[in-house]
Amino acid sequence: MDVALELLWKLGDALLQLLTQPFYYISIILMALVYRRQVLLERKLFSVRLHSWGLQTWRTFWGGLLAGIGVSVAAAFLGISLTTEAVICIWVVAIVLLLFRVRYLCFAYAIGILGVIQFVMGLFSWSPDGFLKTVKDTVAGLDIPALLALVAVLHLAEALLIRLQGASFANPLFIEGKRGKLVGGYQMQVFWPIPLFLLIPGASDNVLPWTPLFGGDGWSSGFSMMALPVVIGFSEMTQSLLPQVKADRTFKRLLIYGVVLLAFSILSAWWSPLALVAALIAFVLHEGLAWYSRYEEQHRSPVFVHPVQGLKVLAVIPGSPAEELGIAAGESIVKVNGMAIRSKEQLHLAIRKNPAFCKLEVQNLQGEVKFLQRAIYDGDHHQLGVILAPDPDAGVALVLKPVNLFQLIGMKIHARSKSSTPASHDAREADM
Repeated sequence: MDVALELLWKLGDALLQLLTQPFYYISIILMALVYRRQVLLERKLFSVRLHSWGLQTWRTFWGGLLAGIGVSVAAAFLGISLTTEAVICIWVVAIVLLLFRVRYLCFAYAIGILGVIQFVMGLFSWSPDGFLKTVKDTVAGLDIPALLALVAVLHLAEALLIRLQGASFANPLFIEGKRGKLVGGYQMQVFWPIPLFLLIPGASDNVLPWTPLFGGDGWSSGFSMMALPVVIGFSEMTQSLLPQVKADRTFKRLLIYGVVLLAFSILSAWWSPLALVAALIAFVLHEGLAWYSRYEEQHRSPVFVHPVQGLKVLAVIPGSPAEELGIAAGESIVKVNGMAIRSKEQLHLAIRKNPAFCKLEVQNLQGEVKFLQRAIYDGDHHQLGVILAPDPDAGVALVLKPVNLFQLIGMKIHARSKSSTPASHDAREADM
């Protein structure tokens, strides 16, 4: 009972620590900027908003909070601990990496790089003074195996969050395919701010009723608790799979990544030379998964292109007639009011054929035809609320370029305009 009461007391103290740490607020603000940029991109491409950046921020906040509780419990049994200096060191590296690419805002990269730096520092005798000595001592004192185990557990939590929430954060877009033609696709970019509450060895009257894996005899003198804000997330682009299918594949791969990294982290705690291997696995394998996903997309046929008969649906606007009718992304509209359609112009003409009522024939993902009908009211979307795959030679395509912190803050979005006129194949940058 005394241990439980002390844990609750320490937890309350850690909550106060979290509220005074700027990194947690910075991470939430960065998430809001990412989602706001995605909404601006939707408006640019489709002249309509499909998501609410405020709601997305709120959902990732609560998802991150629940994940943080689960990871904190796992970390308590593993014995993962940190000092305030180590927290600052990790966040400094993470923010430096953020200057290059937003997706580098992941502790797999920051802690993995710190592990390599610690190994290299051990090969040389270097005795700096002043501030550099403090930095050297902080990096040298990092428990890299335990921190990599934390990264592994965080990615296991990330895999579960992707499975549960990843597909709902997919943003439709037009991108340039392998043959220079426009195709439909999705950008899936989600980040979760995670508040961690880590037990650390310290002097107190009570000791833990279990023996943590890391830390050894250091836990025999009692424990304390500190708050650590971290960020987890993933960024994927798909033109060959539906968002939920892509999310499921990412979930399985991240699950394997987390298990492999956790195994090497535990082994490196018993045999220190494996710490370098585990550190390299942390960011090299993570980057390898991103590379393989891009490679896979380049060698698969796009899904969101118009078939010979009908028009392919890329996305459905929330609350629109199309959503009420049950039309889903990936399906094809074959007929409208008895008229076969092969272009957007024919779709508009067929809808105007009966301005008060609409009958549709839609081919679903299994190749079966379903018959839908609905009354048309004033104010309804001119395409019933469906966003169609792009015409191959006309439209606005997203230029796939890495986004860094400055572009994120400045809301820079790169787009390429395409039409059948060769002179219009120019790139333009929208300051949004």
